[in-house]
Amino acid sequence: MTLKKNNLVYFLAFCSGFCIMGIELLGGRILAPFFGSSVHIWGSIITVFMLSLSLGYLLGGKLSTKNASLTKYGFIFLIASISVIPISLFSQPIMTFIFTHIEDSRYGSLLASMALFFIPTVILGMISPYSVRLQVTESNKSGQVAGGLYFVSTLGSALGTIITSFYFVLAFDVNTIITAFAITLGLLGIIAISIGTHLKREEPVDA
Repeated sequence: MTLKKNNLVYFLAFCSGFCIMGIELLGGRILAPFFGSSVHIWGSIITVFMLSLSLGYLLGGKLSTKNASLTKYGFIFLIASISVIPISLFSQPIMTFIFTHIEDSRYGSLLASMALFFIPTVILGMISPYSVRLQVTESNKSGQVAGGLYFVSTLGSALGTIITSFYFVLAFDVNTIITAFAITLGLLGIIAISIGTHLKREEPVDA
């Protein structure tokens, strides 16, 4: 059962990395019609994602110290899924409002990036440290476990970047891709919760 759980956590970490970078890449496409695609637009997007992920790492690390479980891990994915959906539903009115009220595209793009991506990216950032906590069973192997998980997650990010930019954006519109990412995260959360609940039932009961 431990092997099954470990493989699942690695798979989920990979998928979360894929989705994070896919969404970040699409951020440029979402902002471009209003603010352009110059270097300071990408600077705004990258800044927001880095700040959000750093806060997510901090919160995920704290959350993982409180009876970490695969079920709670799955709920992070579910909440992330819900938080991503508004990007596809409300990006246009949010962009329009900010564009008409802030003349400087630098600050407009920064605020727009915050409004759209801050919360979902914070939640997605919680996944990595929580993944490490679920995998660490021996303190002397914590570095090895963390390295393996960040390798898998970063590999997912690389593939998410290239597949989204090379294929997804050519075949689908941005909102469809964002919705697909949200659905994927939700399904992954349900899988983690289901397996976590199943494994919990199979744990031996102390006499």
